[in-house]
Amino acid sequence: MDKKFAIFDMDGTLIDSMGYWNNLLEEFLLSKGVKEDVTALLQQVKTMTVEQSSALLAKRYPQLGNPADFTESAGAIMAKHYLEDIPLKEGVKEYLEKLRARGVKMCVATITDRRLLEMCFKRLGILDLFDFTLSANECGKGKDDPEIYLAACERFGSEPCATAVFEDAPYALATAKKAGFYTVAVYDDGEKENWEEAKSAADEFVFSFAQIK
Repeated sequence: MDKKFAIFDMDGTLIDSMGYWNNLLEEFLLSKGVKEDVTALLQQVKTMTVEQSSALLAKRYPQLGNPADFTESAGAIMAKHYLEDIPLKEGVKEYLEKLRARGVKMCVATITDRRLLEMCFKRLGILDLFDFTLSANECGKGKDDPEIYLAACERFGSEPCATAVFEDAPYALATAKKAGFYTVAVYDDGEKENWEEAKSAADEFVFSFAQIK
């Protein structure tokens, strides 16, 4: 990657958190006494922001509260994980430091709430390596829309063709590539069944940041 601007996804790309997110819906519903197979529902909410998924859950389980209740409960569960136990993926800090030393401007663009991002990155010691952070929750759209990437470009003062987007999810890579960004697929166990699809949507791919020279 030789671009001067880089946009990084957070979950599954920089931090090893997708297992926690994949278990969140079941963890939350079990805490409310709901026991059922949520596999199909997990796929449905996968590309949504927390607010969008909370609205869907409130419609499906009205007895458990309104969308704000779902958002608050999910946030509390994940905040505990971000504050206490979610780790960086291998080689991430060293790679970010190399890019920073080369003068690359970097930001984070995530579906996760920015408050959780900042708490986690402060604990992990990488928050100061980024010029700014953006949350899709603030944009009001998920990563099936390029708005968050274009907003990052505007903040940078760059163009999509001069900006790299690092993502683990195929749909996000496809969104960024269609909008004209240079795309880098990052392998994550949480997306391993979609790895070939991710690579096909990328200009470059990496299995681990620790392997990048």
